[in-house]
Amino acid sequence: MREFVVEADGGSRGNPGPAGYGAAVSDAATGETLAEAAEFIGVATNNVAEYRGLLAGLRAAHALDPEARVAVRMDSKLVVEQMSGRWKIKHPDMKPLATEARAVFPPGRVTYEWIPRERNKHADRLANEAMDAGARGETWAPRAPALAEPEAPPGDARAGAVAARVALAEGRGVPPSESVESTDATRSDARAARTVASATASSPGWSAGPDLGAPATFVLLRHGETPLTPQKRFSGSGGSDPALSEVGREQARLVAGALARQGTVQAVVASPLARTRETAGIVAARLGLDVRVDDGLRETDFGAWEGLTFGEARERHPDDLNAWLGDPEARPTGGGESFAETAERIEETRARLVAEYQGRTVLLVTHVTPIKTLLRLALGAPPESLFRMELSAASLSAVAYYADGNASVRLFNDTSHLRP
Repeated sequence: MREFVVEADGGSRGNPGPAGYGAAVSDAATGETLAEAAEFIGVATNNVAEYRGLLAGLRAAHALDPEARVAVRMDSKLVVEQMSGRWKIKHPDMKPLATEARAVFPPGRVTYEWIPRERNKHADRLANEAMDAGARGETWAPRAPALAEPEAPPGDARAGAVAARVALAEGRGVPPSESVESTDATRSDARAARTVASATASSPGWSAGPDLGAPATFVLLRHGETPLTPQKRFSGSGGSDPALSEVGREQARLVAGALARQGTVQAVVASPLARTRETAGIVAARLGLDVRVDDGLRETDFGAWEGLTFGEARERHPDDLNAWLGDPEARPTGGGESFAETAERIEETRARLVAEYQGRTVLLVTHVTPIKTLLRLALGAPPESLFRMELSAASLSAVAYYADGNASVRLFNDTSHLRP
């Protein structure tokens, strides 16, 4: 089932006054914008314009795929709370719009989330464009899509998607890195992936792209358990730097055996923290490789939350925690590292290591947030996707990075090597 994100907004210059709305529909996995809608609606209130934007966004998503699931994100607390059923709708002009909005998709297929205004810039821009067009006596029209190839580091999913569209527009075919990859999670999955790959390979232009050579493949290993892991305590780069527990050391030995049997890892790079260096050392010894330490792979600094459980952090610092959960720019209490800062560090590290290990397979022994961030960036997923991934201790994930800037996620949270 496809999943869309609808971002919607509305505005009124006078409240009530000349009003307009804007809405954008994007693919939840890649972040690619699939549809835009905007309209000048004459004199109305802000809230009515916001509801009109919501309705337009849902209808645009329904036109793309009536069976899809939709995540609506708006900076209107009123609309989000009312459509979620937590607040009553009293305004007579908004009741019929809410009824229409609820009828676009069946109940349960649409979720609503409030986001800060700065994260709703796309829909806000469209709404203002519509109001500007109305002031000129014109009808809003979408901008012509730009087909310039983007300048972006390897692994940027949105840039890779644009590059693929440019290639198709120019008749060059889809680059090989856009092909279907098997995760090898099960034999049936592998057979299915081969079937799909075979079918797509025969389509016109699929294999017409240039030979990009072997990718840089990052095998992403989360360190083994520490005494803090089973307790689910914040354990970043600013805390006590715990070593592995005996369970964690056994997990490292098991993953070392699995990687040795595969025989594909050619280098080992680890975060500087004790638990990652210890995990990497056990694995590298089995593989006959040295461990290189890279500070860019360290875990996020969780500030004053280091060593606390999530519940303890919420009890002691509720406002800071809520801000951190809703805004990637927000830092933990005590001046820790925001997710945006972590992502910037990981992007720089990724680009550097991709360039260095092009054509090779390298094991990166690191932590939850760096691994999730690498996967998020490869998929073009929004920052809040970090909270929607489960990453077990000593689990393996993998991403391949191609010379054209595309990335292919090949494995996620595999723990089969830990089972007897």
